[in-house]
Amino acid sequence: MMINKVVASAAEAVADIADGATLLVGGFGLCGIPENLIDALVDKGLKNLTVVSNNCGVDDFGLGLLLANRQIKKMVASYVGENASFELQLLNGELEVELNPQGTLAERLRAGGVGVPAFYTPTAYGTQLAEGKETRQFNGRHVVLERAITGDFALVKAFRADRHGNLIYRKAARNFNPLCAMAGKVCIAEVEQLVEIGELDPDLVHTPGIFVHRVVVGEHFEKRIEQRTTRPRA
Repeated sequence: MMINKVVASAAEAVADIADGATLLVGGFGLCGIPENLIDALVDKGLKNLTVVSNNCGVDDFGLGLLLANRQIKKMVASYVGENASFELQLLNGELEVELNPQGTLAERLRAGGVGVPAFYTPTAYGTQLAEGKETRQFNGRHVVLERAITGDFALVKAFRADRHGNLIYRKAARNFNPLCAMAGKVCIAEVEQLVEIGELDPDLVHTPGIFVHRVVVGEHFEKRIEQRTTRPRA
């Protein structure tokens, strides 16, 4: 029997995600985010989610939509500066936030994906981000113990996939997606193009299908820009 991981809709893809789940969501800013899967979560009305992602979108797009609906209980991220709702909820005590240096967040996800429970890094030693964490000294250098991150579900965005779930990302849209895909117990991939088995060059596959459980083809109507900077015409 040929393995076919393709599902008919984003709603079907996220149907078994429940309240209180921990989600690992790919993307960097608005680049490479699984927007259709996020919209399906908004429609589903889930609550008390823990979301691990580089950032939390903007107020009216991406993860910012879940935030605006008060569906996120805790956010684990490295950057949160583009979202007014995020700031307001944090200051009001409505949102639990765990900040990570960006490289540390990436390595925590990678470690979770490959089964490494924890690692030491010099990043953030001596800062507020290291408070309460174990520290040691190796070869005269102070380091902080950081624990791996895993999640109940990984939601990722890829450019192209086959029915086995092999994924290829496009340029900067790769970002955190491969790391999230590996660290989720169930990985759901939203893709722009679906091809048949054998059409992908194995040497170009970024995430092998063994990590991916569901594939859904999404409709992508626009390429959002977080901050558009222009200069006046001469």
